[in-house]
Amino acid sequence: MLKRTPLFETHVAAGARLVDFGGWEMPVNYGSQIEEHHAVRRDAGLFDVSHMCPVDVLGPGAKPFLRYLVANNVDKLTSAGKALYTAMLNESGGCVDDLIIYFFADDRYRIVVNAGTAEKDLAWIERVRAAGGFNVAITPRRDLAMIAVQGPNARAKFWQVRPQTRAATESLGAFFAADLGNLFVARTGYTGEDGFEVMVPADEAPALWRDLAAIGVAPCGLGARDTLRLEAGMNLYGQDMDDSVSPLESGLGWTVDLGGDRDFSGRAALEKAKAAGGLRKLVGLRLLDKGVLRAHQAVTTPYGAGEITSGTFSPTLQVSIALARVPGAVALGDQLTVDLRGRPARVQVVKYPFVRHGKALI
Repeated sequence: MLKRTPLFETHVAAGARLVDFGGWEMPVNYGSQIEEHHAVRRDAGLFDVSHMCPVDVLGPGAKPFLRYLVANNVDKLTSAGKALYTAMLNESGGCVDDLIIYFFADDRYRIVVNAGTAEKDLAWIERVRAAGGFNVAITPRRDLAMIAVQGPNARAKFWQVRPQTRAATESLGAFFAADLGNLFVARTGYTGEDGFEVMVPADEAPALWRDLAAIGVAPCGLGARDTLRLEAGMNLYGQDMDDSVSPLESGLGWTVDLGGDRDFSGRAALEKAKAAGGLRKLVGLRLLDKGVLRAHQAVTTPYGAGEITSGTFSPTLQVSIALARVPGAVALGDQLTVDLRGRPARVQVVKYPFVRHGKALI
């Protein structure tokens, strides 16, 4: 049986089209996916992301535990509320999951892991904790719901319905969060637009959703979320990276801190791969011919084979775009060929993100 978020009945009442997403019954759209996409780029939209799993990491061993668990270095987190994007790696350097870590003190962190991988992630986290004997408590917070409010007017509209939060959140920088007791407000997102990701007690989520929708914030489904994140050049776990692919080949080398002598799970494998050379890389593609780029389509390059990991038609750019894993010698501006159902089509290698803060970057 599919899992349901605290907002399931709200989605049903709004006429959402529901699909199976990682074992969760989630809205893919509420009507026009394109209109939902444009609402986020031009004004404000809201997403139910309660299928994601917040996890509290508490105790005197929290910092050393996270220093080993993830590839980025939590030593960078020195200001309360600061967030860090990173990945957990297995021993071979593959991505167990990508996640965000929020810091409040050396003995208090909150991480958010992906929905479809949550059980696997929690098992891995416990395995690492037990193997290292870290003095830390790991507590999944399924009592919380998560709502993302995204778009150029998202913060202003959130303050309109929850004015008591404005004083504590108006000065939040990007990738910072404020813990306000019954509201956890983070200036993060998965759309390439400004806004908040808000955690609330599960029973309070429907009221917050209704209040935002009532002032014109557009309910948005997973369809728009995917086109928005791809335009923003953001990876999707299970497509752009997974257990078998390292962050070095997923455009996530910037989330790996190999400085100093800090050990972390997967470090030895990454260093070995770097020394051996021949690493693939993730690049952006723009379709020059007619058609739509999709995941798993083959890419032909002068240096060997590649593959599209994520592809779509960009509502903002009105052209098809993709992320693709290709040989490392491929360069910006190169023209390559993609197999579109047996028909060769020309693509150009471009720098991503493709769109950020409503502006075309290619």
